[in-house]
Amino acid sequence: MQETIVTTENRETEQILTIHPPKSGLSLQGRIRIPGDKSISHRALMLGALAKGVTTIEGLLLGADPRSTAQCFSRMGAEISELNSERVEVKGIGLGNLQEPLEVLDAGNSGTTLRLMLGILASHPGRFFSVTGDSSLARRPMSRVTKPLQQMGATIWGRQGGSYAPLAVQGQALRPIHYVSPIASAQVKSCILLAALMTEGETTVTEPALSRDHSERMLRAFGANLTVEPDTYSVTVKGPAELHGQHVVVPGDISSAAFWLVAAAIVPGSELVVENVGVNPTRTGILEALEKMGANLQLDNERTVAGEPVADIRVKYSLLKACEIGGDIIPRLIDEIPILAVAAAFAEGTTIIKDAEELRVKESDRITVMATQMSQLGAKISERPDGLEITGGFPLNGTEVDSDTDHRIAMSLAIAALNCQGKTTIHRAEAAGISYPNFVATLTEICTV
Repeated sequence: MQETIVTTENRETEQILTIHPPKSGLSLQGRIRIPGDKSISHRALMLGALAKGVTTIEGLLLGADPRSTAQCFSRMGAEISELNSERVEVKGIGLGNLQEPLEVLDAGNSGTTLRLMLGILASHPGRFFSVTGDSSLARRPMSRVTKPLQQMGATIWGRQGGSYAPLAVQGQALRPIHYVSPIASAQVKSCILLAALMTEGETTVTEPALSRDHSERMLRAFGANLTVEPDTYSVTVKGPAELHGQHVVVPGDISSAAFWLVAAAIVPGSELVVENVGVNPTRTGILEALEKMGANLQLDNERTVAGEPVADIRVKYSLLKACEIGGDIIPRLIDEIPILAVAAAFAEGTTIIKDAEELRVKESDRITVMATQMSQLGAKISERPDGLEITGGFPLNGTEVDSDTDHRIAMSLAIAALNCQGKTTIHRAEAAGISYPNFVATLTEICTV
C-alpha cells in the first residue's frame, strides 16, 4: 500500500513542504530527467541576444533566474520567444546595439544575471542603464566585478562605491586589461570576458584555480576570438568580436542532479538513474567528492552534445565514509556543498569542508544556515570560518526547518528529511523554484515504500 510521504501546503506568504518517511522504511527508485543547466541557460540567452541572426535553445531551464535574464535582454531590444523547455528562439540585435531600457533592469534573485550583464552594459558606449534585484541580491557583493570593470574604464555607481545593487552604469569604450582574479569565480571571469567582446585589443583573466568554463565554450561557438591557457588558468578574448546565432542544446544541470545522487546514496535500498547530466570537468567536483566518500556511482551513455560532455549517472545506496573536501576542487562544487553536508551527516566519521568562504555570500550565508538547520534535525555540525565540520553516524529526527529563501538549502533539507525519523516541515520551500521548478513533483514520484 502506497503511503503519502511528500505533501505541500501553499499559504499566503510561503509554501510548506512536509516529508514523513514511513516507519517501515523508504527506498528511492526510478529514472529522473532533471532541468537544464542554469549556467548554460543564462549564457545562451545572453549571447543569443548579442549575436547577429537567430539562436535556438533546446532544454532551457525554466526557473526564475533564467526568466530574469530573458526579461532584462528583452527590455533592451532582443526578441525572445515564450520560454519553454522544447525550443526558445532568440532574435539577436548584434553587439553594440542594446537599447536603453525604459525601466530599471531587474535581475530578481539571480547573481549570474546581474554580474554577467554588468560586463555587457559597461561596454556599450553612450547608453545609460540602471539595474537592481531582490532584497537577497542587494546584499550580495558586486565589487568583485565592478572593480575590474572600473579598471577597464567603466563608469558604475551604486551603494558603497558600486559594491551593492541597485547600480547605475554609463556605457563606455573600455580598454583591455590583464586581470588577475583573487578568487576562482566563473561569474567574475565571464563578466570581464563579456566586456572584452566590444573592447579593442586583448583582455585576459587569470584565476588561482579552474572555475567552470561554460562561457569559454559558448563564446567560441558563437564566433569570439578566444584562447585558453590551461596551465595558468588564463583566458584571453581579442576584441572587438562579432557573434553569430547558434543552435544550443542545454544538458541537465549537475547541480540539480546532485540532490538525487546524495538521496540515493544515503537512503537504504535506493537506486536511481539521473539522465542527460552535463559532466563538464569543471563541474564534476561533486562526483569526485562522493566517490571519495565511497558512493556507488556509474556514468553510462557518455556522449558530447553541442560541445558539452553529457552522461546518465546511476547511483545506488552505499555506506559513506567521511573525508576532507577543500582546495582546488571547491570551485568545481561550490554550489553542491549544502547537499554534500547532508551526505556527510550520514557518513561514518568527521568530514571537513574548507576553503569555501564563498558560501557566505551566496543567496544566503550557506555555512551558517546549513549549520543551523541541520543542527535542528540533530546533526553534529559546526561552522568553520571557511566551511563546515560534520560528524556523521548520528540519527536525525524530523522537526521544523527553514530554507532562508535559498533554493539549494530548501532542496538539501528535503533530501535530509528522507532519512530522518518522523516528520520534517520545511518552511519557505517555494525557493526551490529558483533553479528546479518541478523538484517536489520529482521527489514525490521516486518515493516508494
